[in-house]
Amino acid sequence: MAERRLSAPTVPAARTAEALAARRRKTDAALQRIQDALQRLAKTRTPITMAAVARQADVSRTFLYEHADAKTLVSEAMSRAAGRRIQDRRDEQAAMEASWRERALNAEDALKAANAEILAQREQLGDLLGQIKDLQTQWTEEDIIRITTDNGTLKRQVRELAAENKSLIEKLAAARDNVRFADKRIAELETQILEHQQRSCDQLGCD
Repeated sequence: MAERRLSAPTVPAARTAEALAARRRKTDAALQRIQDALQRLAKTRTPITMAAVARQADVSRTFLYEHADAKTLVSEAMSRAAGRRIQDRRDEQAAMEASWRERALNAEDALKAANAEILAQREQLGDLLGQIKDLQTQWTEEDIIRITTDNGTLKRQVRELAAENKSLIEKLAAARDNVRFADKRIAELETQILEHQQRSCDQLGCD
């Protein structure tokens, strides 16, 4: 009878320990699935949300919110994702700015070249007109016709260059407007990302 009194309590204790160990194994397996799910979401650049993690890891949202380790894993992954998004926006902004700067510089160079060509054409036109006035009596009618034709051609070229000059000025102004718009838009996107990250941290209770 004494042996029965000593051995009887050990049966519930053994079952309790086994149940606790099984529960720990189940929890560890769930945490591993959560880590794997977070890695997949990060690799595919899929937005990390509680719903997405719960679905990918086959766990409940309650587990994600109430289990400290799970909550920390999701919170840290959200923070890293937000940081990557901000960096991606900055990289896009830098690439966009470089592209628009290059276009603006090209437009400015073309504008300078057009202005220089206009000045050269005007100087040449002035020289020809002066020659016509000074030497008209000494030139043959054929020379006068040729010079008059050249004069008309130069005038047309000046008009074309002036129109091209105006177009380049408009393109340069548009390029600068696009750069300013891109800067403003990217700043707004970064603000929205930071606000979203803050709201996520507030919901998760992260520092």
